[in-house]
Amino acid sequence: MNSVTVVIPHWNGEGILRRCLLSLRRTVNVRFETLVVDNASTDGSVEAVRKGFPEIRIVRSPANLGYAGGCNLGIRKSKNPYVALLNNDAEVTPGWLWPLVEALDRDAGLAAVQPKILSIQDTGRFDYCGAVGGEMDIFGYPFARGRIFDSIEADGGQYDGPKSIFWASGAATLLRRSSLDRVGLLDASFFAHMEEIDLNWRMQRAGYGVGSVPQAVVYHQTGGTLDGARFRKLFLNHRNSLIMILKNHAGLSLMWILPIRLMLEGLTCLMSLFTGRPKRLAAVPAALAAVLWRLPSIIRERRRTASLNQMPDNVLLHRMHRGSIALDYFVRGLRTYSQLERL
Repeated sequence: MNSVTVVIPHWNGEGILRRCLLSLRRTVNVRFETLVVDNASTDGSVEAVRKGFPEIRIVRSPANLGYAGGCNLGIRKSKNPYVALLNNDAEVTPGWLWPLVEALDRDAGLAAVQPKILSIQDTGRFDYCGAVGGEMDIFGYPFARGRIFDSIEADGGQYDGPKSIFWASGAATLLRRSSLDRVGLLDASFFAHMEEIDLNWRMQRAGYGVGSVPQAVVYHQTGGTLDGARFRKLFLNHRNSLIMILKNHAGLSLMWILPIRLMLEGLTCLMSLFTGRPKRLAAVPAALAAVLWRLPSIIRERRRTASLNQMPDNVLLHRMHRGSIALDYFVRGLRTYSQLERL
């Protein structure tokens, strides 16, 4: 029997999908099935690859559900004990899956693990989307072991030890189905960006762990599906980050964290104004307006998330970077995760 279902949400791009599926064919040591979720592609890419890859299952959505909704559709169509989420612009190595499966087999307390993710464009460097494991500061700004904001480190093996992390990148992650059954799937309202962090936060609130397994290696093409400079991506990142902290921070923590986060959003606007970044300048107030518009539904989600509580808030806070990664990076000049570890 298969032990893993690899779910690939897809929207347009025959070349990247074909490259991803070809690399999956070379996977060794693990029985798995591949399920491509077609998010209403308009370029005929799924039809083009169907004949060349008869082993894949295709699930069609009548509308573009985004990364989160597409993954959820694929998860619901799978039956295996483990589900791997994989971006269509990723390329796996032959041995990528076995160390991830072994990590979940070995530790029943782990709900999610991620491989080392390197850049397709520059294979000696980490990829922006997760590097060797995601981290987050208490104000909701994510970074990774190997990437802080736009500073991406070369891979010299400096983070090759297995480690507990705060979030496993949605570009390539293996999830335990029983954990998903308990905490729920990705928040489809996010559409794309930050949804895996929200999910991993809920998993930790329910008492599970999240880990990095650098012995597994995947390559990823950052921006292969959505350019990081586009307004849409900037808007989603700011909006979803704010929703995430409103949903997941405990009440007492949120009372002092949220005002500081809003102040940091204001500083982002000022920096964007003075550095000539009109798209980000527009994205921040648009994100704030969207959060206010959705506040009643966010409060309902917050109540559902609170029902998962098994992990004390002080323990969760301890798993985050206790300062502001923005101030550490832009004011103190810290550029690498190793420098943060030495603090």
